[in-house]
Amino acid sequence: MTDREVMEFDVVIVGGGPAGLSTACRLMQQAQAREQELSVCLVEKGSEIGAHILSGAVVETTALSELFPNWQELGAPLHTKVNVDELHWLSSAEKSSAMSHWVVPKTLHNDGNYIISLGNLCRWLAEQAESLGVEIFPGFTAASLAYNEQGEVEGIITGDMGVGANGDEKSGYMPGMLLKAKYTVFAEGCRGHLGKELIAKYKLDENQAPQHYGLGIKELWDVPAEQSKPGAVIHTAGWPLGKEAGGGGFLYHLENNQVVVGLIMDLNYKNPHLSPYEEFQRYKHHPLIAKHLEGAKRVSYGARAIAKGGWSSLPKMSFPGGLVIGCDAGTLNPAKIKGTHTAMKSGILAAETIIEALGSEQGDQIIQSFDVHLANSWLGQELEQARNFVPAMHKLGTFWGGAYNWLDQNIFAGSLPLRFQDLTPDYATLEPADQHKAPNYPKPDGLLSFDRLSSVFLSNTNHEEDQPCHLKLKDADLPISKNLPVFDEPAQRYCPAGVYEIVEGDETPQLQINSQNCLHCKTCDIKDPSQNITWVTPEGAGGPNYPNM
Repeated sequence: MTDREVMEFDVVIVGGGPAGLSTACRLMQQAQAREQELSVCLVEKGSEIGAHILSGAVVETTALSELFPNWQELGAPLHTKVNVDELHWLSSAEKSSAMSHWVVPKTLHNDGNYIISLGNLCRWLAEQAESLGVEIFPGFTAASLAYNEQGEVEGIITGDMGVGANGDEKSGYMPGMLLKAKYTVFAEGCRGHLGKELIAKYKLDENQAPQHYGLGIKELWDVPAEQSKPGAVIHTAGWPLGKEAGGGGFLYHLENNQVVVGLIMDLNYKNPHLSPYEEFQRYKHHPLIAKHLEGAKRVSYGARAIAKGGWSSLPKMSFPGGLVIGCDAGTLNPAKIKGTHTAMKSGILAAETIIEALGSEQGDQIIQSFDVHLANSWLGQELEQARNFVPAMHKLGTFWGGAYNWLDQNIFAGSLPLRFQDLTPDYATLEPADQHKAPNYPKPDGLLSFDRLSSVFLSNTNHEEDQPCHLKLKDADLPISKNLPVFDEPAQRYCPAGVYEIVEGDETPQLQINSQNCLHCKTCDIKDPSQNITWVTPEGAGGPNYPNM
C-alpha cells in the first residue's frame, strides 16, 4: 500500500470552473457570516485556474449577482454587453437568411447578457476565493476517489507525479496525497471521470434519460480594428450540419478587437464518416462568417464536450459524502445554450447545503436534501421549463423540433404537457460505415481553415511524454477487430485533436494513440461506439493552456 501524505479539510472541491469556484466563495462567505472556522481546499488539474476552461461564452449575470452583488465594483471581467443579437439560417454553403427576433425562442434572446472569456472570469473568481481564505492547488489532478469503511466518499487521492510510461517510478517520483474531507464536491466539468464513477456507483442516473452531448470547437481571432464590433452576437443553424447532425454555430465580437467563432455539433449523429473538426473548418468559409475574419489572425484553438441533456438527463446530485454539481452533473440549460449561470447557481446551492450540514447532527440527511433544494430554486424551475428542448429536437429534427420549442417556450413558457425523451445514448447511434457516404472535405486554405496539428499547436497543449497513457482501452484489440471494419474507426474523425490514428503495421493496421495531443474534450469517452475508451487524468498540469478562452 502506498504511503501517502494525508491532509484534512472540512470541504474538498474538485475543479476550478464556475461551479467549483462559486461553491468555494459561497462557503467562505457563509462561514464568515456565521463566524465559523472553515477549511476549504480546491484542486484544479490545469496548470493554473482557467487553463482548461473553454466556453462560447455569452453569460447571464443572475448567479454572479447573487454571489457578488458588487461584482462590477470588484472588477469582474465582464466588459462587453450584447448590443447586436442575430440568428441566421444557413440554407447552403453560400446562402443565409436572418430570422426575425419574434421567430426565435425567447430563451435564446441575449438582452442584458455579456460576451466574456470564461477562463478570465474563473481566474477572477479564484482571486475572490483566495481572498476569502480558500486554499487552491492548481496542477493537481483528482485521480481517484477515497471511500471510508461504510462506502461513503471521504475525499480524493491526487495523481502520482513522476511515473514512467511503463508504470515504473522515475527519479523525483512523488505519490499523490489523500485529501480527506467531511464533504467532497465534484465540479469537474462535462463528463468528469470521477463524476462518471460516482453516478455509476450510486446509480444516481437511475430512471433518468441518458445524458446527451455536443462537441464545441472554438477559435479566437484578432481582427482589424475597423472590423471590430464589440457586443455583436451571431448564432446560426442549418449548414454545414443539415440533416446529418444537430447543432449550430456562433460568432461573437469581444473587446480588444477580438472575435470568437465556433461550432457545436451534437454527438448523436449516425454517419461515422462525419468529422466535427472538418465541419467547423467548412463553416468558417460561409460568407456570413468569413466576412468577419477577413484580414484577421487566428490566435487560439480549443474544443470541449458539452452536457446538453437538460432536466430529463439530470442525475441525482447528492451521494453519501458529497455532491456532484455543474456540468459534471449536466446543469446546462439547453434552451438557452448557456451553462455558466446554472453551474454557478448549483455551486451556490451546494455551499449553502454543506454549511448547514456541517453545523448539524443530521448532516447526511441535509446533504441528501440538496436535490429538493435545487428543484425548488430558480435553477430547477429553469431546467424543468426547458425539459423538452433537446429531446424534441432529437425526435422531430431541427425544423419541426425548433417549431415545437418556439411554441412551448414563447407561448406556453415550457408548460406544454407533452413529454419527449431520447433514451438512446449518443454512442449507440452510429451506424455501419457502409450505410453512409463519406463527405468530401476540402483541404484547408491556411487562411480560414487549418489542419488539426496546427490547431492543436495554438491550444498550447503539453503533456509529459514519459507517463502512462491517460486514454485507457478496455480491450486493446477491439479498435481493429470491430471499430475499423464496422465503423471505419470513427475515433480518427470525431477527435478534434488528431489523437487517434490508424497506421499500417507490419501485418495488420494498428491504432496509434497520440495522447500528447489530447485537449481533454472527452469526446472519445462519450462517442466510442463500443464504449472501449476511458479518459482518466494525466499527470498534473498536463493538457491545454488556453489564454482568454
